[in-house]
Amino acid sequence: MEKLGTAHENLDHKVYRTLKSMISERKFKPGAKIYQDQLAQELAISRTPLVAALKKLEQEMLIMAIPRRGFYVRQFSQEEMIHIFELREVLEGLAARRASMVITPEQAGRLTQFFRGVKISDDPKDVRKYAEEDRKFHYFLMEMGGNDLLSSILGTYSIITFSFLAGYQEGLVRHPRETIREHRALIDAICKRDPIQAEHFARLHIIHSRERLAKEVKKEKESPAQGKKLFPRKPLQPKS
Repeated sequence: MEKLGTAHENLDHKVYRTLKSMISERKFKPGAKIYQDQLAQELAISRTPLVAALKKLEQEMLIMAIPRRGFYVRQFSQEEMIHIFELREVLEGLAARRASMVITPEQAGRLTQFFRGVKISDDPKDVRKYAEEDRKFHYFLMEMGGNDLLSSILGTYSIITFSFLAGYQEGLVRHPRETIREHRALIDAICKRDPIQAEHFARLHIIHSRERLAKEVKKEKESPAQGKKLFPRKPLQPKS
């Protein structure tokens, strides 16, 4: 693990970014306890910047603090995840609209390269590669169309979506065969500098995923044997 104590960057922010990445990469699983002494030793830092970073992540809903027990990675309920998709619909629509209005020729060139050469199949390796491309694509849209505040909020929601879908299809709600057409339509609208269509396709993409999510949750509740187990049956209890 990278030692942070000798870094020149503001240490609190460096620790915050490192922990956020570890949650995003599922190095810390939902419901897991954060052992502060061990983590501080691994990162070669004191507990002061570590606690500051944990408190900031708590404000972003990625961490929860339990009195006299410590910090835990937050586990979201089914209903909370659906609400997060509702928020993503509005915010990603705004980001796509803004991106279409400010996109440069260089950015358009990069945008059109997304998903090229990515194979669409049922092979887990292909699904994994598509999921990686999907995350890079959405982060790039945030960079283009979001100010610091919008990008930060969307970044957090994206981490929650990926990290807390219990490993379902590499964090994808729908198969790449469905979403590739939506991605291409969105890319086309942004490159054509059409803010209305860009927002429309961005929101539609999230709407379809949210509807699929709600459908699977309902199916799982009505018939546990048939649901695809997008989530645990209830939020995991923090582990001591």
